[in-house]
Amino acid sequence: MTTALHVPVLLPETVELLRPAVSAEGDVVVDATLGLGGHSEALLTEFPGLTVVGVDRDPEALALASARLEPFGERFRAARAVYDEIPDVLDGLGLPLAQGVLFDLGVSSLQLDRDDRGFSYSRDTPLDMRMDPDEERTAADVVNTADEAELARILWTYGEEKLARRYAAGIVAARRTRPITTSAELVAVLEPLTPMRARSGHGHPAKRVFQALRIEVNRELEVLQAAIPAALDRLSLHGRIVVLSYHSLEDRIVKRAITARTVSTAPRGLPVEPEDAAPTFTMLSRGAPGAGDAEVQQNPRAASVRLRAAERVRGNPRGRGVPLR
Repeated sequence: MTTALHVPVLLPETVELLRPAVSAEGDVVVDATLGLGGHSEALLTEFPGLTVVGVDRDPEALALASARLEPFGERFRAARAVYDEIPDVLDGLGLPLAQGVLFDLGVSSLQLDRDDRGFSYSRDTPLDMRMDPDEERTAADVVNTADEAELARILWTYGEEKLARRYAAGIVAARRTRPITTSAELVAVLEPLTPMRARSGHGHPAKRVFQALRIEVNRELEVLQAAIPAALDRLSLHGRIVVLSYHSLEDRIVKRAITARTVSTAPRGLPVEPEDAAPTFTMLSRGAPGAGDAEVQQNPRAASVRLRAAERVRGNPRGRGVPLR
């Protein structure tokens, strides 16, 4: 696999948003979703004094990205962890704070493109979907062991699938004959249950189902709810966070977590705002901008991206001098 062929979504925009925070010698960026290392490579190239801490739960991604970033030597540090463990990763490196944090959420190109990972509904692959292959529970386990009500809840909550109950009933009925173990077998269950009117303009009938199963298997939203506040807590003064989301469930969590830090906590009506109630962050992006037409045409996976960014404006004085270990 040639990792250099992978071009990250919204790469120039991400670099420019982080630039004011990470241009000085000794600055640190946490790439919380390292993947194939495209964002990290661009940042390390653009900012010669920068160190990037790359976090990923997928050992294959870590190995490929580490090989790609080997020319940067000690300026790149890899950490196998889930991104809600950012504080532990920084503590392990002797870093109290970072000047930038980047999240590029969702499934990576590596995971989508590998047949043995089971993330794609467009090819016949085992129903796996684990971002960390050492985890025990697979998508096949969910499909074949969750009861009908639980399946419907997963499909509705994590896939926003209007046909969740119908699909859940169909899956339970089909698995009584034999277990559903591959993506093609699951798609074969879903397709006849999907009315023609539901297919028009909404893409493949399995799209939301596969999204829901992936989120359930990897606890993505649960982890994200903890990860964004944890990352914000470890940003230095004038440090910046950039988050790329790919569906409304992710974007809603990110928006709420960042917005909570950009508003005053003082009761309304006070003549003077107490200093400790003032906002600690300010938004850098207006709304949640997406990718332009040219980028979407070149990379269809950019079609649903939404970007949010913020800067710390109070608290966590900027400090360095703590060596990486």
